[in-house]
Amino acid sequence: MAQSFDVIVIGAGPAGYISAIRAAQLGQKVACIESWKAPSGKGALGGTCLNVGCIPSKALLESSEQYEHVLHGLKDHGVAVTGATMDVAKMIARKDSIVTKMTGGIEYLFRKNKITWLKGHAKLAGPGGDAGSRWNIEVTGDGSVELVDARSVVIATGSKARHLPGIAVDNESICDNIGALAFKDVPKRLGVIGAGVIGLELGSVWRRLGAEVTMLEALPSFLAAADESVAKEAWKIFTKEQGLDIHLGAKIGKVTQGKKGVTVEYELNGAANKMECDKLIVSVGRQPNTDGLGAEVAGLKLDARGFIEVDAHCRTNLQNVYAIGDVVRGPMLAHKGEEEGVMVAELIAGQKGHVNYDAIPWVIYTSPEIAWVGKTEQALKAEGIAYAVGQFPFAANGRALGHGDARGFVKMLADAKTDEILGVHIVNTHASELIAEAVVAMEFKASSEDIARIVHAHPSLSEVMHEAALAVSKRALNM
Repeated sequence: MAQSFDVIVIGAGPAGYISAIRAAQLGQKVACIESWKAPSGKGALGGTCLNVGCIPSKALLESSEQYEHVLHGLKDHGVAVTGATMDVAKMIARKDSIVTKMTGGIEYLFRKNKITWLKGHAKLAGPGGDAGSRWNIEVTGDGSVELVDARSVVIATGSKARHLPGIAVDNESICDNIGALAFKDVPKRLGVIGAGVIGLELGSVWRRLGAEVTMLEALPSFLAAADESVAKEAWKIFTKEQGLDIHLGAKIGKVTQGKKGVTVEYELNGAANKMECDKLIVSVGRQPNTDGLGAEVAGLKLDARGFIEVDAHCRTNLQNVYAIGDVVRGPMLAHKGEEEGVMVAELIAGQKGHVNYDAIPWVIYTSPEIAWVGKTEQALKAEGIAYAVGQFPFAANGRALGHGDARGFVKMLADAKTDEILGVHIVNTHASELIAEAVVAMEFKASSEDIARIVHAHPSLSEVMHEAALAVSKRALNM
């Protein structure tokens, strides 16, 4: 007899496992279907994010930043270090141990919340019993096929790396994010196709460890999604200070893999060029993962790009079927998917779930980090919204100087009439943490005056947020 559940979640990435946990907390009988396997062959929860994405990449970023700090940063503190070397194998092993700890933590949470983990690939198999009010799901794994059913289904199948036609990714010489997180040694010459978030983060890791990094970006502008002043500052830091060789407006041609490496032919400003590298990372975005889901058979609507169509509350066109995370519209961010997972679980339980899509922070984990929430200045101009700007540099902040890293600034945008905060943009080593204050402020419709009136600890990096808020009304105190 088929196992029956109140809720079945398809996918155990951040969106899926969080949704499963919240549904279980609300008294639902929950199963989560996940087919991911670790390199050891053992099943693993956590999806792309925990296994080959957010968590392992941040581990490598930290290791590479520590190494660079030893080589170049400690001398300013009076600390002399000679003979420092990087053990790449140990660095990768540390990354792997963090991944294992995190994925094991989810297994513990599943047991704690009495969530059934069904190991295999899920496929929608049509309406089930109770006059079609339930859904059948086919689970295929390790040579067996099992049919389960549930009253509600949450699709959280995530995304996968987008590859370019004619470029065969083998994750040895030509890699996507998976291969780029598992290099056995530092390539002398590293090529990266795509200068977006993932490309910059991975390129930064291996550049710090000694690779000569060349990046080819198809778009004519750098970090087009970011505020223009942030993109300008980042360009200066990444190219002039850190030595990333970034070419914008590059049209990729033939890619050839030989015994001595990879050759990329490309066109730049109408001229033919070649890039020769030992390793090539292809980082040109991600695409929704709906392969083998059974969408056509079930009648599940997908848009032209393959995303599952949903409304503001992540409801699909099928009754009691929801979709969340990277597989639906909106930014492909783990925390966005998590909040959608909570919302959907609460809606299924009869509560009033909600996600404020206007207050979702973005972070690029380079050094320095880049973070923002809300509108960019160029967006406000395009929409004809009158605004005021307050900006303050970390170079005037005592704590930043003490850290030895005073790069970047906080920029605050507020409505010219109401003073409501419309956007906050940060370039700083700790931007991912500092942005939280701005998110809270925007969630509660705070004004720049509200932040200006809040006491911020001294000395702290948060004082730069305070000064930026003061600067909106042209009354910054330390400039």
